[in-house]
Amino acid sequence: MVQTVTPRSVPGTLWRALRADRGALAGAGTTVALLLVALVAGPLTALEGQDPYTFHNEALDPATGGPAGALGGISGTHWFGVEPLTGRDLFAIVAFGARTSLLIGFAATAVSVLVGVVIGALAGYLGGWVDRVVSWVADVIFGFPYLVFMIALSAIAPASFPRPLLLVLLMGSFGWARIARVVRAQTLTLKARRFVAASRAMGAGPWHVFRHQLLPNLWVPVIVVATLSIPGKIGTEAALSFLGVGIPPPTPSWGRSISGAVDWVSTDPMFLFFPGAALFLATLALNLLGDGLRDAFDPRTGVRR
Repeated sequence: MVQTVTPRSVPGTLWRALRADRGALAGAGTTVALLLVALVAGPLTALEGQDPYTFHNEALDPATGGPAGALGGISGTHWFGVEPLTGRDLFAIVAFGARTSLLIGFAATAVSVLVGVVIGALAGYLGGWVDRVVSWVADVIFGFPYLVFMIALSAIAPASFPRPLLLVLLMGSFGWARIARVVRAQTLTLKARRFVAASRAMGAGPWHVFRHQLLPNLWVPVIVVATLSIPGKIGTEAALSFLGVGIPPPTPSWGRSISGAVDWVSTDPMFLFFPGAALFLATLALNLLGDGLRDAFDPRTGVRR
């Protein structure tokens, strides 16, 4: 009699991993907080009485074009100060910029996960020439200068094409290879397990085996790899916006704010500090979360106390 394996509950497994690692728990809490800021950016900035698009010339120094007050113009009216030259509220820019950066980072990762899971599972389950072709294409993508390619495509893309959608498609198309390799390796391991062989011996088709036997056991490693991939996607969006081929103005973006702040570091360091700190905090939180999950589920990289 063949003993089947019941897949572990993914939410329960993730929660136990978070409780066992304070760093991962702190990263998860910070990530949730940033997502809440992005979701309620409108009501949050309404409490301040500002928005990210209105110019406030009265808050600028007529002689220099920089903020008129100390610390970048921080006051009860402008909690983070104002943007030089335009006088736009910096708190509103950072809050709405979270919506832009996190949305693109998570959406691009979702595209990578969808493509990577399908391609990696097919390569691992079917094997043969399918596995060889997928492995070859993944190797090409790993060695391809995709950032230069994305800069070129972003520069020549029609202005009518939504830029956030373009960035999501570009980053998602180049990000599936890593996830596909993880899924392929896990599928090869699961394919040799007895419960998969028993399902096939009982007449289950490939789709049934994949959906009921393989997929439930693939979610945990996929979630771990996806969590580690999100910071890279957010950083890529920031880099493209910094280079002027990302999110166009006046849409708030952390990367474009950092790009604009470079010329004002000596006179208005707060303009660089707040969007830079938001980007750093998001990257650190997601890396802590991803590292904690990886250490919890991969005995080769993590040692539990």
